Amino acid sequence: MKAVIQRVLGAKLSADGVPHAEISIGLVVFVGVEQSDTEANAVAFAQKLCAMRIFSDADGKMNLSVSDINGDILLVSNFTLCADISHGHRPSFTGAMRPPSAASALFDHLVGVVKERMRGTDGKVASGVFGADMRIEQINDGPVTIIY
Repeated sequence: MKAVIQRVLGAKLSADGVPHAEISIGLVVFVGVEQSDTEANAVAFAQKLCAMRIFSDADGKMNLSVSDINGDILLVSNFTLCADISHGHRPSFTGAMRPPSAASALFDHLVGVVKERMRGTDGKVASGVFGADMRIEQINDGPVTIIY
C-alpha cells in the first residue's frame, strides 16, 4: 500500500463532474493498493494515519494527530501511485492490485477501518469514488506531505 498524505486547511472532491465530498482542516490521503496488499496492511496503515503527529501544538511543534485535533480525512483511491517508471518512458501499473474489484474492496475496507479509528472524534471521514474521474481542490497547510 502506497500513500501520499497531505495536511490541508480544506478540500473538495468532485467525481465525474459532480460534487461528492468536502472536508475542513485535516488530511487528504491518496492511496494506491498494490498486488501484495492485505486487510492487515489496511489496518496497519489506518492506525498509523490516525495517530501520526503532524499537526502543531500550542508551541508550534508537530505533536498532534488528526484524531487529537478532531480533523477530517479525505481518502482518494489512486492506482497511479503504484507506477513503475524504471524502464522506458511510459509508467507500468502492473504492481497495482487486479482485478479492480479486489482493489476497490480493499480500499473500501481501509475507509471502514479509518472511520472506526476516528469514531469518538468530531472529525469526519470521506472518500472519493473508486475508478471515477475525480477533481480535487485542496488548500495545503505548511505544506506538510508524508509519503508512506
